[in-house]
Amino acid sequence: MNDDARPAPEPQDIPPRSGAADEVNRQDPSRRSVLWTTAGVAGAGLGLGALGAGTASAAGRGAPDAVAAAEAVAAAPPWQGRTMAGVPFERRSTVRVGIIGLGNRGASMIGLFLALPGVQVKAVCDPVRDKAEKAAKKVTAAGQPAPAIYAKDEHDYENLCKRGDIDFVYVATPWELHFPMAKTAMLNGKHVGVECPIAMRLEELWQLVDLSERTRRHCMQLENCCYGKNEMRVLRMAHAGLFGELQHGAGAYNHDLRELMFDPDYYEGPWRRLWHTRLRGDLYPNHGFGPVANYMDVNRGDRVVSISSVGTTALGLAAYREEHMEPDDPRWKESYIGADRTISLVQTAKGRVIRLEHDVSSPHPYSRINSLGGTRGVFEDYPARIYLEPTNTNHQWDDFTKYAEWDHWLWKEHANPPGGHGGMDYIMVFRLMQCMRLGLVPDFDVYDAAVWTAPVPLSHLSVKARGVPLPIPDFTRGEWRKARSGMDSEKPAE
Repeated sequence: MNDDARPAPEPQDIPPRSGAADEVNRQDPSRRSVLWTTAGVAGAGLGLGALGAGTASAAGRGAPDAVAAAEAVAAAPPWQGRTMAGVPFERRSTVRVGIIGLGNRGASMIGLFLALPGVQVKAVCDPVRDKAEKAAKKVTAAGQPAPAIYAKDEHDYENLCKRGDIDFVYVATPWELHFPMAKTAMLNGKHVGVECPIAMRLEELWQLVDLSERTRRHCMQLENCCYGKNEMRVLRMAHAGLFGELQHGAGAYNHDLRELMFDPDYYEGPWRRLWHTRLRGDLYPNHGFGPVANYMDVNRGDRVVSISSVGTTALGLAAYREEHMEPDDPRWKESYIGADRTISLVQTAKGRVIRLEHDVSSPHPYSRINSLGGTRGVFEDYPARIYLEPTNTNHQWDDFTKYAEWDHWLWKEHANPPGGHGGMDYIMVFRLMQCMRLGLVPDFDVYDAAVWTAPVPLSHLSVKARGVPLPIPDFTRGEWRKARSGMDSEKPAE
């Protein structure tokens, strides 16, 4: 076992910080008693104060408060452990997995874990027993021993995390439960991978960083879009210098989810829709932010320092409800405040600019934008096209398929991967399990998770304060200045 990866003895919980930071962290749910794989959040929503409410003058008064609140949380607390940057997993012949959450996402991912040699699913957890039992049948159908089932109540995941025969916990539950589940996993000595976003408050992001450093357990945002074929090709091209000096990039989650958010059979509850009654900013930045951050080596030679966000009015969900819901439908009681489209500008220490967009409430073809520009050219996705000097000089987009030679080794070896989202889910799980088996450094870590998720609370504050720039914490505490490996990995020797 690598010394840096050895779990700390009996880690204790970390008390939250208070003071000015409360404005950016405040959350007042009336209860947590929800079926967290499917059902909605009960009670009051996440309130971050009245910054920018009403008129422009109110927004002007709120701007200093927004900056003060963000600065209070951006300030790095004292070290409670050692950095997890560059820390390898312990090598093991078999990775033993526990899965928490077996709704749409979790149920679709379990087959990918089962498809890999050297991986065993030891336990599954969901408060809806039928879902847990169906998942267990998938495990036995794959020829593995029956997994333990945890379906007693919404807190039974805590017992899964206490097991001594689990190395890695995978979390696929509604957003507000990601933080407590990741925290519980690490406090019980488990590495943990969490679906997006990893937490909803800045204070929670700092707690995950501190816990990862203290427990010597990796806490990772499982951002599948970082493993997209185009994303990994652009990554290798950027690192090889084909774009010249990188200057700007853009990423988004523009995906019309109106029908799905009002479909009780898809989410089996309003949990995702209700976040639009609580926050005004970018609720889901990770899919667009993660790949562009990788292109620019964020946390590995550069870092993001500030974010400024603006948002439109919130009309889309209400208009959809008016067109499709009966007058006596209880969903008429919901008041939507989430901007139909948010646009954020993120600045890096090297002066680069990243544009983020989020829009799930209005008609729009699916797009993550996924663009990158430098002094020698630019790539834009949806559809994929490229313009690089000296090859291109006619002001016309070129065919991106001409650059297939730059495909990442993972895509060269797995040209037609199984699973959803064009195969990126499988590539992500394959690579993570490979890193754990071989004792390699993970492609991304808790610092990446925190940075990619920070726009969730910060964009809300910035939108309410009419676009005031807010500081993004340096979750690495200065370690970003050191160049280190990331997604652009070399093929390891098995």
